[in-house]
Amino acid sequence: MSDNKIRTINPLTEQVIATYTHMTDDEAAATVKATHDAFLEWRMRSLDDRAKVIAAIAQALRDSKEEFAQLMTSEVGKLIGDSRSEVDLVAAICDYTAKTGPKVLADEERSAEGATAYVAHAPIGVVYGIQPWNFPAYQAVRYSISSLMAGNGVLLKHAESCTGSGLFLRDLYERAGLPKGLFGVLLISHEQSDTIIENDLVRAVTLTGSDRAGRAVAAKAGGLVKKTVLELGSNDAYLVLDDADIDLAVKTCVAGRIYNNGQTCVNAKRFIVTEKNHDAFVEGYVEAFRAIAMGDPTEEATKLGPLVSEAQRDKLHNQVEDSVAKGARVLVGGEVPDRTGWFYPATVLVDVAPGQPAYDDELFGPAASIIRAKDDEDAMRIANDSRYGLGGGIFSRNVERARELAAKHFDTGMIFINTFDVASPDLPFGGVKTSGYGREHGPEGLKEFVNVKSIKIG
Repeated sequence: MSDNKIRTINPLTEQVIATYTHMTDDEAAATVKATHDAFLEWRMRSLDDRAKVIAAIAQALRDSKEEFAQLMTSEVGKLIGDSRSEVDLVAAICDYTAKTGPKVLADEERSAEGATAYVAHAPIGVVYGIQPWNFPAYQAVRYSISSLMAGNGVLLKHAESCTGSGLFLRDLYERAGLPKGLFGVLLISHEQSDTIIENDLVRAVTLTGSDRAGRAVAAKAGGLVKKTVLELGSNDAYLVLDDADIDLAVKTCVAGRIYNNGQTCVNAKRFIVTEKNHDAFVEGYVEAFRAIAMGDPTEEATKLGPLVSEAQRDKLHNQVEDSVAKGARVLVGGEVPDRTGWFYPATVLVDVAPGQPAYDDELFGPAASIIRAKDDEDAMRIANDSRYGLGGGIFSRNVERARELAAKHFDTGMIFINTFDVASPDLPFGGVKTSGYGREHGPEGLKEFVNVKSIKIG
């Protein structure tokens, strides 16, 4: 902000939670230096020693589950149940990393032209993460824990709206035994962020955010020949094929769109339904969305909380109105309520077509785009008619055929068949096209930020 302050604001009450001061350039540089200095010692720790610390972090997360969940809900408006589930997920990521990391990152012996050879996985140094607000714990944990397991140091620039969550996580890591300074949190502006990327002690950058932000960061880091991993959102298509179980498809697609108040990169967003099932799907979907009431996210019964900010709410509404002006129809929702809190109702758009934001862009909130397809082949064509390619789904009773479509034809990084999910610690997470590149989670994610060394003995 212009007064050099960061203010976190409760999306339900519109009241300030806390105020923080941006770091000076010297303070930010000192944080980078402290992380690098801690890395120089951490990299020498054995894989098993690092794993013990990460396992302790998992337990610390579980011990602090309610406190962390309440903080996240107050900062970004997540349903309290979703916040608790998020803590469970990040603890599970730590469990997986502590158990699997030592084996995945261990030296591998190979035979090379009759000689003995090894492949070693060495840490690369300080990894800088730029993360969004929609998952205050998960976004920061998913790249930092794998990087720490590999022996790297980690820096976090979290979204300003969840500044408290970033600092909470740093303190929790250190309470669990992570060396002080190894996980550094930067309270800096976007302009200062470029300086961090330029810092010689920073060896890699990872960002989750918009494709516009990803292009800027990739260009900056690429000019310095620094590795990047980018996860840039999506417009995930869920295909309802001719032989789909319509009841299952409606129920799952409603849950997939409304999860996390609709503010998830891998939310189900575009629902591409064949002519055979279109009208029945729309009828069931509208009935379900009409029953979703907005309310206080701290109350267990609430199904839809506020969006993170007034700007986010207004952007979504403008996208809906623009889509309607270009031919879409609103069947339920679509109006900003007159109440305190940055709420937007569960909204269904039909007659969605190319040229509308509801077709071309990511609607980051509880607005669903239903698109009519002629048949299964046309549905797949429409699904791939997007600049994005993060996740997606297929509903079909023929699971083997759906698996073949997913593997050979769906141009996206993750596909869910007859289900919806967000992330699993043991499966790679990431996309293609303008959804970014690189993978997090699984063995693939553990090796993203390592120096893979070939060592041959004569």
